[in-house]
Amino acid sequence: MQPRDFVLEQIRHRETHPVPFTLGFEGDVAERVDKHYGSPDWRQRLTPYIVSVAAVETDIRTPLDDAHHRDGYGGVWRTDRRPWHLETPPLAKPSFDGYGFPKPGVFLRPEWKEKARKTCQEQSDKFLIGSLGWGLFERSWNLRGFENALVDAATEPDFYAEMLDRLTELYLAFVNYTADLPVDAIMFGDDWGDQRGVILGPERWRRFLKPCWARLYAAVHARGKLVITHCCGSIEAILPDVIEIGLDVLESVQPEAAGMNPYGLKKRWGDRLTFWGGLGSQSTIPFGTPAAIRAEVRRLCREMGRGGGYILAPAKGLQPETPTENAVAVIEAFTKQDA
Repeated sequence: MQPRDFVLEQIRHRETHPVPFTLGFEGDVAERVDKHYGSPDWRQRLTPYIVSVAAVETDIRTPLDDAHHRDGYGGVWRTDRRPWHLETPPLAKPSFDGYGFPKPGVFLRPEWKEKARKTCQEQSDKFLIGSLGWGLFERSWNLRGFENALVDAATEPDFYAEMLDRLTELYLAFVNYTADLPVDAIMFGDDWGDQRGVILGPERWRRFLKPCWARLYAAVHARGKLVITHCCGSIEAILPDVIEIGLDVLESVQPEAAGMNPYGLKKRWGDRLTFWGGLGSQSTIPFGTPAAIRAEVRRLCREMGRGGGYILAPAKGLQPETPTENAVAVIEAFTKQDA
């Protein structure tokens, strides 16, 4: 089978061996692993099961100075510290008066689309994803600021609903533009949860966000593509809802967040949803021993991969604080699943 076939079989809830995986690196982790092995040749062992392309620049960053950039909606971000911080949201008040909401053309990139089409042709043996970056909830607080957006949902519900409706129309255009590519899936990102639960609360999520995402998921399916959503944090309370509206694959699966133990998720919803992630980036990877990492990867492959519906990955790419020996253990465990 080709790499693409392994991923499709898992999404169809059929077991494969090996379990397909993805593995990213942040900071200097990959360079430290190069030194450990004495060369970068180890990278050739990482089978690229999944390849992402983009035709839409959803995250426009126009530099203003060495410490700031402006996004595509007019917000000003502080970018010289990790994580980035929104300093000046484009909407100071819960009103669109005097604000020119961006049109889809601001974000569409024909040159990216042609490059993406070429990549798809060259990588047709891989599972291909059209990536659309940050989603509706995150863009709502990008427009208003995080605290203001949460207050708006409670005290200015009509405005908040209109903001999400406008964003949904924008993202529908992004979906249609991206779906022209020969990709297998379209992937969104929207962090609905923190470590404790759904940030807006389940009821407000269902009121405001669920109908908007239902429209977007339906648009993706209408174009013959699968739906993947990246979401950090605890969203156990709304998993039945995202399954109901058509989510095919949930990516990240942070085991440290409340209710997000991957084995419990698999038991309850593994026949209806594919989980992508699950290796703890806040626990096992930075603080576990190499032996513990290998054991957890074996368990993920065995239990999460049983009956299909699983793509192996850390909840996040290997972070800069990952010890070199732990990064090596992850690589070895991912690429030698029989060991």
